Amino acid sequence: MGRMTRREFLETGVKGIMIASIPGIFKFDPAAAFTAPMEDIVNLNEYYTHFGVDEKIILEVMQTALGRGGDYCDVYFQHNIANTVGLEDNAVNRAYANVDFGVGIRVVSGDQTGYSFTEEITPQAMKLAAATAANIANRARTVAPAGLEHKTVPNYYPVKTLWNDVKIDKKIPYLQNINDKVFSKDTRIIKSRIRFSDSSSYVLIANSEGMTVCDYRPMTSLKVSCTAEQNAQRETNGYSLAARHGIEFFTPENVEKLADESVRRTIDLFEAVKPEAGEMEVVLAPGSSGILLHEAIGHGMEADFNRKNISIFADKIGKPVAPEFVTIVDNGTNLNVRGSLNIDDEGNDTEETYLVQDGILTTYLHDRISAKHYKARHTGNGRRESFRYAPMPRMRNTYMLPGPHTPEEIIKSVKKGLYAETFTNGQVFIGAGDFTFYVQSGNLIEDGKLTRPVKDINIIGNGPEVLANIVMVGNDLKLAEDGWTCGKDGQSVPVSQGLPTVKVSSITVGGVS
Repeated sequence: MGRMTRREFLETGVKGIMIASIPGIFKFDPAAAFTAPMEDIVNLNEYYTHFGVDEKIILEVMQTALGRGGDYCDVYFQHNIANTVGLEDNAVNRAYANVDFGVGIRVVSGDQTGYSFTEEITPQAMKLAAATAANIANRARTVAPAGLEHKTVPNYYPVKTLWNDVKIDKKIPYLQNINDKVFSKDTRIIKSRIRFSDSSSYVLIANSEGMTVCDYRPMTSLKVSCTAEQNAQRETNGYSLAARHGIEFFTPENVEKLADESVRRTIDLFEAVKPEAGEMEVVLAPGSSGILLHEAIGHGMEADFNRKNISIFADKIGKPVAPEFVTIVDNGTNLNVRGSLNIDDEGNDTEETYLVQDGILTTYLHDRISAKHYKARHTGNGRRESFRYAPMPRMRNTYMLPGPHTPEEIIKSVKKGLYAETFTNGQVFIGAGDFTFYVQSGNLIEDGKLTRPVKDINIIGNGPEVLANIVMVGNDLKLAEDGWTCGKDGQSVPVSQGLPTVKVSSITVGGVS
């Protein structure tokens, strides 16, 4: 098999990619891809060919990586193709593509990590990177990598049409259709902005324990923002949908929802008010308000923060942290959801991990290193932004399971409070769990009813205290449909989150004094 440099690969394998497609790199059958498990869609030998490697070369690279006495090593090949097209006021105003291609090599010695990467997939470049990562260890004893065996995985993001087969002329009509619908919804709309993005990521992982595994990861998002004007007052808001899906995700119903919600949220702001500032009951709407759960609570349950004794949950395993009707999970297996993974970025199985069960903190989110440190079961949460980074414990889809109450009885129970629908511009201090979030969309609750929309307000509080102060949980769990990207230690990964309707007895609301 001939060895390809990154330049040769991009010139031969990705020729013609710009904006639209990369035909023929893999011999997928889109119809079969919709229902088949991942092992029936992808073929290990095709991935070897794709990256210009074979088992012999990979074993030689890992032998170099372990040459200074490391305990373990893995190699992470990635080829990512991302496309974006934007439309503003009836005109396509941006269209571009980005191709990322390379391999990262990690060596673990104890709980220390050596890491190096290269964009040149040649034996020489990979061995040089492996030798660099190997410097984390310095022992005479060496461990030889085991012979490689292919691991099969399920498929949690089936697609009918691969993004490689979707050209730009199929995308623009979606944008134009949404643009027309936005302007038709209300005569006060004066501007619309729409961005359509998609990506295909091909991943091949091998480790010194003898595992190889590969994964095809689709992603898409469609974001709509609009501006309206009334009596010289201008307001802007929007809505988005995102998923690990193909173009079939954008059904007529979803296209209609994008237009409806972006216009509704914008027009509502003309009637929006600022509530009085102070402590009050807050009802978190189902779906996107789960970002509060993600940021103020979920990060504190990532094992590395607890291993370093940073998180307030560091000594809470087996102890109550919430009322007994509260159960929180982090799940990598939700079908076609943005944060789902067939395997994590260490090649491990993903799962539905119960973090809080009946109010008791049961486990942290683990990668390989933290699971070994805690002598705990691996939860499949080792994630990385790309081949340029080593993995660390990260969330996937984090949400609270349904409770015993109806949303109607929750809202009816509030005499005076806030209904928070969506948040933005949050700030969280992981250690203590203190947070501030800007409420992007919501309503006042007055005498048990949703009344006037609100704007320009923050909620301020402490995540663990909010968790303890939950008094009602609805039976209407909803996962966020919009696209969220989580940042941590300079790395960004796609995630999702969700909530049923949840009532918190008291949160500080920053409004009018």
